[in-house]
Amino acid sequence: MGEEEIKFLSVAEASDIVAAISEEEDLEDPNRRILTVYNKSDKEICWFDYDEVMRDVKPGKGDDAKEMVTEYILQRIPDWALDI
Repeated sequence: MGEEEIKFLSVAEASDIVAAISEEEDLEDPNRRILTVYNKSDKEICWFDYDEVMRDVKPGKGDDAKEMVTEYILQRIPDWALDI
């Protein structure tokens, strides 16, 4: 049985449901940070590994890191998030 391909929402669809992205401590590993995504009902949609996101986004000095991270995450919200 192969892995199912993840389908992502468009940025517009993701923007309609995402209310907040919060940097938090991973409850299972206190030395790890995660970025938790919440919908407008304040329910957790999904999470991203903080270090992986920063490695991919590579915000430089003077860059708007928060905006860059938000855009990165909005492009990666799975389509099943609509069912939450």
